[in-house]
Amino acid sequence: MSVRAIGLLAQARHFSRLGGVLRQSNRCAAAAFNVALGWQRSPADVSYRRFATETKQADTPVDKHEFQAETRQLLDIVARSLYSDQEVFVRELISNASDALEKFRYTALSTGEAELSSKDRALEIRITTDKPQMQLTIQDTGIGMTKEELISNLGTIARSGSKQFLEQMKNEKQASDAISNIIGQFGVGFYSAFIVAQRVEVYTRAATPNAPGLRWSTDGSGTYQIEEVQDVDFGTKIVLHLKTDCREYADEDRIRTVIKKYSNFVGSPILLNGKQANEIKPLWLLDPQSISMEQHHDFYRFISNSFDVPRFTLHYNADVPILVHALLYFPEGKPGLFEMSRDGNTGVALYTRKVLIQSKTEHLLPKWLRFVKGVVDSEDIPLNLSRELLQNSSIIRKLSSVLTSRVIRFLQERAKKQPEEYESFYRDYGLFLKEGIVTSSDSAEKEEIAKLLRFDSSKAEGSEGRMSLEDYYTSVGLEQKNIYYLAAPNRVLAESSPYYESLKKRNELVLFCYEPYDELVLMQLGKYKQKNLVSVEKEMREDSKDPSATTDYGEGSLLRSELDSLIPWIQSELQGQVVKVKATSRLDTHPCVVTVEEMAAARHFIRTQSHQVPEQNRFALLQPELEINPKHPIIKKLNKLRESDTELAKLITKQLFANAMVGAGLAEDPRMLLTNMNELLTKALDKY
Repeated sequence: MSVRAIGLLAQARHFSRLGGVLRQSNRCAAAAFNVALGWQRSPADVSYRRFATETKQADTPVDKHEFQAETRQLLDIVARSLYSDQEVFVRELISNASDALEKFRYTALSTGEAELSSKDRALEIRITTDKPQMQLTIQDTGIGMTKEELISNLGTIARSGSKQFLEQMKNEKQASDAISNIIGQFGVGFYSAFIVAQRVEVYTRAATPNAPGLRWSTDGSGTYQIEEVQDVDFGTKIVLHLKTDCREYADEDRIRTVIKKYSNFVGSPILLNGKQANEIKPLWLLDPQSISMEQHHDFYRFISNSFDVPRFTLHYNADVPILVHALLYFPEGKPGLFEMSRDGNTGVALYTRKVLIQSKTEHLLPKWLRFVKGVVDSEDIPLNLSRELLQNSSIIRKLSSVLTSRVIRFLQERAKKQPEEYESFYRDYGLFLKEGIVTSSDSAEKEEIAKLLRFDSSKAEGSEGRMSLEDYYTSVGLEQKNIYYLAAPNRVLAESSPYYESLKKRNELVLFCYEPYDELVLMQLGKYKQKNLVSVEKEMREDSKDPSATTDYGEGSLLRSELDSLIPWIQSELQGQVVKVKATSRLDTHPCVVTVEEMAAARHFIRTQSHQVPEQNRFALLQPELEINPKHPIIKKLNKLRESDTELAKLITKQLFANAMVGAGLAEDPRMLLTNMNELLTKALDKY
């Protein structure tokens, strides 16, 4: 390999460390890299020399320049491999044109009339496509460039005229609005033209009196030419002579799509073949009071590509702890499969100075808020050189934290001010809030999300009686240390649950959880303020450990001596299925109940993993305890049957345990009950 090629590769590695991973994912970039290393001849070499000969005016001197060393060596690699998508060159060139217009506006306001030419001209960006000639032209009516600026700005890579302009204004401590509208940062955007162009011409005329028209041209092979030409308008016009395999960018519809995607909100009008292409305003930068509902609906449909309207709208602006403008929408429709999937990215687009950076931005909002649609614009976010990827930094984490906290607080406000609308939202999107509690690592954030949860309760029914954890907390007083909840498929089964009987007697307030993941959410939450979140099943198991709870079983119950012989017999019949059998005074209408240490985790295990575990190992993992009601007729009859009809007593014991497992939601397949049940019925009918 030649010395020059080795130098190029070294520069490429160096640039990769500075600017991000260099991609060589498209044919244009690969061809450019080969040309740069001298492995193949550029197809533009011959055509450019022919063009230069045909267009050179006899009486006009042509200055030929070599790119600065860094530019000559890195032009192909940087311009053609830095960006992940070909189409972003449109964004970069429009952004440069927008900066030129902003510079002209600032200069017009800060200088005298005599210092600018054609001061009252229309400030706009004009884009023209020419399919037959395979050309794309991007023109602005902005500040223009002098010959020295052409050499300085276009002849040296990574030298940003916009950045220099910003530094000048900051030193003068002026024009804060102009500063916020300047897009350019890195000085590489212009070179993105070579992603698709085999030759680039720049026609420019500075907005100063008597400034000549200039043409800058190159094929990117190492040199460029500058010459004076006639009939050049004030501003800058870039003519891209497209490569054959990039001819799609001479199509009007293709360019319109790219403008809509990346540059729709640029402050100046963008005229595509004479028709404005960016008509929707950047609402997030407007006064919230000045925006109509119709504008919100149109904007929401634009950014979400949907046909519904937003249910709630959050317009948020802040400058501390980070500068951010956000316009977020909460959809009216039910979540689709994309939102339900954990793989779906958030629907919030990230902009910087009204230019799209990412349409679907990871880490901007947590996954559980992926149903939110909208726009976030911040000048403080750190970008890599291609302005496509966010750098992983504390600023991004801070921005995410600020936005997440604001969304949670906004929903809390809606729950108070618009309870009916919030109830409708909760029915559709409550699952996402619960996911937030399970996935969040911040205990304070978990508790804030928990304020948004709603449950049916033992003392109220229906949507009007749905209760928040805050409602429960304030209604029971400080003396009660626990918040009780019960998981059941519906209210009927919850009220008839054996685990609820004792609390019902005491008139305790209990939250009913009808969704299978509700109890996992509350178990993950653990506490709400100073109160523990306790499942009534766990409360029953803990209470039965108290010796005083097992001394008095009520009138009509079996004697202590009878229990002392019945309990070991039952345990021997259920050997390998229960770890313990004991009597309880907590039951009234049910003969028995099964308890495990963590019922929510046990049920989740049965639903998702038990099929992978043999039955005996399953019981060893669950460690179930069977608690019997000594005063229930079935238990008293069982005590007699174990001596008079042992076989029938065994069948009844197995059926009681199976029923208790089903009642606890711990039966892998309730159909397994039928085998023992049919045998039990046959045995019972033999008596007649």
